[in-house]
Amino acid sequence: MLDMNVKQRTIQTEISISGIGLHTGRTVNMVIKPAPEFHWYKFKRVDLEGAPIVAVDADNVTDTSRGTTITQSGASVSTIEHLMAALVGLQIDNVLIEIDGPEVPILDGSAKIYVEKLLEAGSVDQASDRDYYEIRDNIAYVEKDRKVEIMAMPLDGYRLTCMIDFNSPVLGSQHASISNISEFEDEIAGSRTFCFLHELESLLNHNLIKGGDLSNAIVIVDKEVSKEELDKLSGLFNKSVDVATEGILNNIKLRYQNEPARHKLLDMIGDLALVGRPLKGHIMAARPGHAANAAFAKKIKAQIRKDKNRKNVKVYDPNMVPVYDTVQIMKILPHRQPMLMVDKILELTENHVVGLKNVTMNEDIFMGHFPDAPVFPGVLQIEAMAQTGGILVLNTVPDPENWLTLFLKIENARFKNQVTPGDTIIFTCELLEPIRRGIARMKGIGMVGDRVVSEAELMAQIVKVKGN
Repeated sequence: MLDMNVKQRTIQTEISISGIGLHTGRTVNMVIKPAPEFHWYKFKRVDLEGAPIVAVDADNVTDTSRGTTITQSGASVSTIEHLMAALVGLQIDNVLIEIDGPEVPILDGSAKIYVEKLLEAGSVDQASDRDYYEIRDNIAYVEKDRKVEIMAMPLDGYRLTCMIDFNSPVLGSQHASISNISEFEDEIAGSRTFCFLHELESLLNHNLIKGGDLSNAIVIVDKEVSKEELDKLSGLFNKSVDVATEGILNNIKLRYQNEPARHKLLDMIGDLALVGRPLKGHIMAARPGHAANAAFAKKIKAQIRKDKNRKNVKVYDPNMVPVYDTVQIMKILPHRQPMLMVDKILELTENHVVGLKNVTMNEDIFMGHFPDAPVFPGVLQIEAMAQTGGILVLNTVPDPENWLTLFLKIENARFKNQVTPGDTIIFTCELLEPIRRGIARMKGIGMVGDRVVSEAELMAQIVKVKGN
């Protein structure tokens, strides 16, 4: 269980790490530094003019072919996933990573050394609560052609489950899982990257893995290998190479029987840092890879944006005690059935008003407006919104019964979802500027539950009833 009031954390002291980039073969120096709250993870390319910042963000992903590459302001950093996994796994929220090259060091091919260095540095709590994004509804990602499936489900914690199946007689089908992110250090951090022998030869031929020295990857032998080929590999890597009984090159011994599946889980944890916030949820994945992980992170980010827009609109309880009931509304508004469109006023201040309209099948309108498929007309939604706004405007005079509200303009009206009998529409009208000379400009929104059904900008004027 994760405590809701866990604080954000950064590292206590800065850390220096140097190593070889797996694909570039270049020595890279990194300094990981403490960072302020809500900073998340950012790289700073100190070797480039202006030392551009590259934020760890799904929108910055530019390549996922042999690792995850992010690019911003013309600067790139690649193979970021193992370092990201170490930070997420140790629940560190904010760091700045200064780097003098285009690729994060591969080290031993796992997150183990990063974890050890981060633990040496220690962590420190910050003032603000951790900025979790909680998965509230299932989020699914599918690539049918590659049989990739990833699903995020609600959970008060961070649990991950991963299945891999490469159609390989050596690997077979493997599973790995952790029930809480706190298990990362012991169960996942030490699992190393892997590749198949046929990929290794192709990568070498394409001038990649210049930093591969057979000490940082498990090589799975997925074909018959001649002595000549083994001798060639021994020459390339300056190391005696043979095939071990498990069907892997004898360069390294497996740390876990399912080390490849655990490493895929490690990659997934690192790649999901691209969401830009720590997560609460259960992530289940079948055959994930960097491209799918990054696409899934983008999908979660899109959901976060949707949730943010929804949160900006307050959801009201239709059963709350009203400011005005129907009888009181009729003392303020001149409308009567069938044109009285507001049943209750739920909230009223100097700047905004919230009104409620119950839509029922026995309204006169449904005798003629699609009786077999009744829909409450958009134009009447605007009328109800306008009447709600009328209450706000008439609230500025001491004798509202002697005044009328006349609407001068309706702009930017949009209808986003159907309203049908049984729905309760809640209208919110907010002043866009102070009322001058009896003229009010308002923004109105109509909602059914947490769905926006209509919105418009309204201009109204109050005028004295003749003879009063």
